[in-house]
Amino acid sequence: MGRLIHRTFPGWTYFVTTKCWGNIAIFQVKENADILIAKLLEYHDKRNYLLHDFVLMPNHLHLILTPGDSTSLEKAMQLIKGGSSHEIHRARGGRSPIWQSGFHESKVQDHGDYNAKANYIQFNPVVAKLVAQPLDWPYGSAGGNFQMDPFPQGLKPYWAQQQDVGAEAPTPAKVATFTEARAKINSPETPELKPRPPKEHHP
Repeated sequence: MGRLIHRTFPGWTYFVTTKCWGNIAIFQVKENADILIAKLLEYHDKRNYLLHDFVLMPNHLHLILTPGDSTSLEKAMQLIKGGSSHEIHRARGGRSPIWQSGFHESKVQDHGDYNAKANYIQFNPVVAKLVAQPLDWPYGSAGGNFQMDPFPQGLKPYWAQQQDVGAEAPTPAKVATFTEARAKINSPETPELKPRPPKEHHP
């Protein structure tokens, strides 16, 4: 198979999936999972990208991120995958590959597309029958254990942007936040909501 061609552009937000070598459940081992998440947050703190949502599954990783001004999507993924591989080998020994080469990405098109992809990320552990609800999974953003970057401003619906009155005053209460929308999705009062794989979009 030829090398994947990634159609990317500065300022875009992406839904990204990358898989473990041979689909082996490498991150079923807690120490490996902790190392990956530490690296993911380390490069975020160095401002290589904005991190909006993620879930680390035993054999793959889903992310929604926005690369920094001086970091391409390819570079961001090289940092995450290369940094975690190096650290896992250093800490635990061995030289076996950690990740499959490459990754798959799709541009987040708009507010609705973002919500669909975030919902898919959150419910991945539930669909895999690893936990009963998203917030129970410790290796992702749904549980609130990690500080994520806010909803990308450019993807907010037009009415929400119009209502945003800036830092001097709060956004009116009638404009629901993304966190509130996600809390409603997670509510036991809405059990009929089921995640669906996000649609692939290409610019």
